[in-house]
Amino acid sequence: MLSLRERLLVRRLKNRDEKAFAELVSTYQNRIYNLVFRMLGDGAEAEDVAQEVFETVFKVIDSFRGDAQLSTWLYRIASNQCKNRIKYLGRRPKAGFADDGENGVPPSAVRGSSAPSPHAVLEGRQLEQAIATALTLLDDEQREVLVLRDLENLSYAEIGAITELPEGTIKSRLHRARMAVKSHLEAAGQVTASGGANHPLGDKE
Repeated sequence: MLSLRERLLVRRLKNRDEKAFAELVSTYQNRIYNLVFRMLGDGAEAEDVAQEVFETVFKVIDSFRGDAQLSTWLYRIASNQCKNRIKYLGRRPKAGFADDGENGVPPSAVRGSSAPSPHAVLEGRQLEQAIATALTLLDDEQREVLVLRDLENLSYAEIGAITELPEGTIKSRLHRARMAVKSHLEAAGQVTASGGANHPLGDKE
């Protein structure tokens, strides 16, 4: 159910209020960019697609009925745009996210964080890089549900609203994606075969 603030924002968007559009972008741009970056693995393409997402929202806002959270609707558009872009390019995301963000971390996720020790920074970057590379090994459907669940922390209900998939299918794809990522992290020496306390994925139900 939409909050009062969201209902007012949607109403203003439907009235083609440019200030409302600027507010929408300011509120959601980091979350949309992070999702797109993790799906595409390329900073320049992520910026282009994220911009296209908001342009699409402004064009089709009249179709938004309010039967889902505004953020869920935005994620659905972003996810579909990503899959269309990947299909158009005819390739998987760029392995390792070599030149974008900081070793696979979306730039917006890095800014503003507290300063950890150099050793923790190195370990964190190595793990993020390993996860980023593992994401490139997944097919689009597995990558989508893993990013939404384990990296964006969405509920199964939210993921279902975004992907229009039943919960059982989501869980099945998520399990296969987690196993593939886990195998890659084990091979990269980032986690032990048993997972351990440091395993970054697969702890949520």
